[in-house]
Amino acid sequence: MGHRFIHDRDIVLFSFQPWESEIAFNFKDMAYELAQHNRVLFIDRALDRNSIFRNVISNKSKNGKSILRGNGINMEAVNNNLWVLHPHSVLESINWSPSYQLFDFINKINNKRLAKEIRQSIEQLSFSDIIFINDNDFFRGLYQKELLPCEKYIFYIRDFLTIQPFFKKYGPRSEKLMFKKADIVVANSAYLAEYAKQWNPNSYDIGQGCHLESFLIEDLPVPDDIKNIPKPIIGYCGAITSMRLDIDVIEYIASSLPDCSIVLVGPPDAFFEKLKLNDHGNLYLLGGKPPEQIPNYVRHFDICINPQAVNQLTIGNYPRKIDEYLAAGKPVVATATDAMRMFNDHTFLCATKEDYLNQINKILSDKNIFSENQKEKRRNFALQHTWENCIGLLGDAYYQTEYKNQHIYG
Repeated sequence: MGHRFIHDRDIVLFSFQPWESEIAFNFKDMAYELAQHNRVLFIDRALDRNSIFRNVISNKSKNGKSILRGNGINMEAVNNNLWVLHPHSVLESINWSPSYQLFDFINKINNKRLAKEIRQSIEQLSFSDIIFINDNDFFRGLYQKELLPCEKYIFYIRDFLTIQPFFKKYGPRSEKLMFKKADIVVANSAYLAEYAKQWNPNSYDIGQGCHLESFLIEDLPVPDDIKNIPKPIIGYCGAITSMRLDIDVIEYIASSLPDCSIVLVGPPDAFFEKLKLNDHGNLYLLGGKPPEQIPNYVRHFDICINPQAVNQLTIGNYPRKIDEYLAAGKPVVATATDAMRMFNDHTFLCATKEDYLNQINKILSDKNIFSENQKEKRRNFALQHTWENCIGLLGDAYYQTEYKNQHIYG
């Protein structure tokens, strides 16, 4: 049975990340997919005073694209169905607040400033009966349901932000309020959907979309910095942070497999930068690379790994890199988190560092794992995870909730 897609509607997307983010993010991909059959307004991340002071977020050029200016608004036309509002509003930085009362007071002011600009934009675009989708922003989006003419308010959770230091003080309370207030909650993993159901029964897993075309290319050139690294290469691509990766696993693999090269591609945090990983002669920390170069590295790995530390941030987080590894046909060894259950039949999952060693040795000793037949099976599984399917599941969640409400209240 096919999905029920949302069609011919006016949709406002409210994101925690800026439109011109230097890294790919789900909500931007969802904006393009939704705009194929709906009119979509994407609300860019507004500046706050601390961000201006620290120069964390900068005003970037609009690359010559059409700008609609009217009533003091700054709106970019990306295509015939997709616009981006770049808010002029400067928001107050509120995480320093000593009390919930002051935090709530200033947060409402911030929400109202944004709502005023959003309302002007939707009026200029003649939007009506709006579906408002909030991308994990339980601060700046907390009061938008009351401030804007929303026909449905959907909250999208794709990360456990509340365990990060910035959100620890006021995040858990605001997130729970957001769950309760939303008409629908959607998540990119079953674990996060179950988590949200504690406060909202209309919570659904809509999966994860991926752009995998570049990982399917066979004849990608070898990057210069791995040309002379001895094979076999056991590789990882992604953020190299102590919150996400288990250093004990990485060092154990390096010391136990001296004839293999362990290659880590990605920007390291301060913790990893201080470690003397190069004391292991077969461990290579190559630093961050442009996104378009990542397929080249993956293509020339023999085995791909995702040695995650198990914590609240990682346990339910959808590992998009696994789809990328599989699309390249590579055998994958990864930590057995809740989110990895769906990959169980196509990867080698581990609970301990000893498991990692055993699984890698198993792969290296079994030529069949590298056969074209096995590569094709891995690719075909990864290619099921499309943005079209993700947006189809979003539509299913929307109409299922509509059906439930009609039977409860109608």
